[in-house]
Amino acid sequence: MQPIKQLLSDVMALWMPPPSLSVSDWADEYRKLSPESSAEPGQWRTSRAEYQRGILNALNDPAVETIIVMSSAQVGKTEVINNIVGYYIHQDPSPILCLQPTLEMAKTWSKDRLAPMVRDTPALAGKLKDPRSRDGDNTLLHKKFAGGHITMAGANSAASLASRPIRVVLCDEVDRYPVSAGTEGDPVNLAKKRTTTFWNRKIVLTSTPTIKDASRIEAAFDSSDQRRFFVPCPHCEEKQDLKWKNIKWEEGHVFYVCEHCGATIEEKHKISMVANGEWIATAKASATKTAGFHLSELVSPWVSWSEMVDNFLEAKKFPETLKTWINTALGETWEEEGDGVSGDELQDRERVIGVHDSVLFITAGVDVQKDRIECSVIGWGLGEEAWVIDHVVLIGDTQRQDVWEQLSDQLLREFEGKETMRISRMFIDSGHQTQDVYRFSIKYSTRGVFAIKGQSQDGKPVTAKPAKRKRGEVKPVPIGTIAAKDVIYGRLKIAEPGAGYVHFADHLDEEYFKQLTAEQVFTKYVQGTPRRYYKQTRDRNEALDCFVYGYAAMVFLNVTKLEVIAKKREIKLSRRAETTDAPPLTALKRRQPVKRKGGFVNAWK
Repeated sequence: MQPIKQLLSDVMALWMPPPSLSVSDWADEYRKLSPESSAEPGQWRTSRAEYQRGILNALNDPAVETIIVMSSAQVGKTEVINNIVGYYIHQDPSPILCLQPTLEMAKTWSKDRLAPMVRDTPALAGKLKDPRSRDGDNTLLHKKFAGGHITMAGANSAASLASRPIRVVLCDEVDRYPVSAGTEGDPVNLAKKRTTTFWNRKIVLTSTPTIKDASRIEAAFDSSDQRRFFVPCPHCEEKQDLKWKNIKWEEGHVFYVCEHCGATIEEKHKISMVANGEWIATAKASATKTAGFHLSELVSPWVSWSEMVDNFLEAKKFPETLKTWINTALGETWEEEGDGVSGDELQDRERVIGVHDSVLFITAGVDVQKDRIECSVIGWGLGEEAWVIDHVVLIGDTQRQDVWEQLSDQLLREFEGKETMRISRMFIDSGHQTQDVYRFSIKYSTRGVFAIKGQSQDGKPVTAKPAKRKRGEVKPVPIGTIAAKDVIYGRLKIAEPGAGYVHFADHLDEEYFKQLTAEQVFTKYVQGTPRRYYKQTRDRNEALDCFVYGYAAMVFLNVTKLEVIAKKREIKLSRRAETTDAPPLTALKRRQPVKRKGGFVNAWK
């Protein structure tokens, strides 16, 4: 009888009238925040961040089918998704798909977000089966409930996007999705296709944006009605969308300047401003039934304006950290300043002779060709300030041992600066003469030599841990070349010496600088999705490749405390100076050895 009762329950759930509660009302009445995922566990309150109400209730608007949320990081976006899931499980049972960038992230969301929410929200506790039960309807990535089910999937897994009909699709962090799920195509489009049979489908896309004109969430938001959260000025009561350019700071005092009356708005006013804010569409949607929402930390109750200023001042030291701040704090895309770097301008910089005293350690990037090996030697100082100490070209057939012996000499070179140094880490590209590269990296593994393999896909990190290997086996370190080139070209644009600035040795010739600036970044569309890539503008670019590998070697070293290294060096040099000034060893009173009695060793002797 039990299967029949379950079937009847499922059928009845499908024919139930639409729920009377809105998503925000449901959350305010039923949702409990879990201590593992919230700094404020307990009953959910939409009024805590009033801007969330409009996003949540867009799910109840029959005129809206697709909801786009382009936002900063600290605005409660994840909890919005959790509330939507809880609402549909409890109030409007439906087939749900929650799509994360990777399968691992989908598993993490299931364990760290969904499971605690179901456990701590009484209205949901009885809806899903006990996760400890051995039941095919309840796995880590697929859970069934009366009238529906929820599937957690990874955008990188074509298998997890198999053709199961779905009414509610939740796509989180879409700018981190791959161009294609395996060979099947764009994962967002694959997910959308699964809603075809539902007239009342709902599709939600959320993400912090990335690069302008290459951001999936930006393109989706631009096709929407582009709603922005307008808040009233506490002085003139005129409403405005808060903008970073109107944040000012003077001697530790951070405030906002009203764009209408010019009055000073203090941090203390933010809570009441947000509580009385409203969403206003600022464009006519080009995509039908699409509502778009943009949010920044400027309205977040969890991040103060003072914290934003502190984070900005720290982030602006490097182009890459400033980019991250703009993406994750303002919820805006990063716009590249030009397509490339001028080699002539770099060549005109003041040159350095020898190894600068500020160099703390040295890395090398090596590119292997059929008839030569090229090697850049780069010194690194505080703030990742860089000195290109040398770039050598070792001519010879790379199938023969002679040229590899020359590379050994480079590895073992001593560099005289404030102290004598050698290369701490050498990265060698394994794209050519792979087995020779592997043999060299095994031979000098204790000297910090690693084989590497470039990955040209956008979104790959500069470095990642190599795959596990057996003894004597080589697994090259993966290098995200686009991410590395973004950083390098950003830093080559820094005009003043200091953090991130790149210095060059006096003997580097014109050809070196032409090779270093031999690529430009472009955007192309792959299956309708914009993707950035670097393209050579001349035949030779080995200097750039070597710099990429040398920079990646520095990142791989995980040198996050350069100040500590600098301090240790000063202590070491100070002690060395004291030793030099000390009296000769013969004039010192020698410490007499301690005579020990007993003990196993003495007894054994």
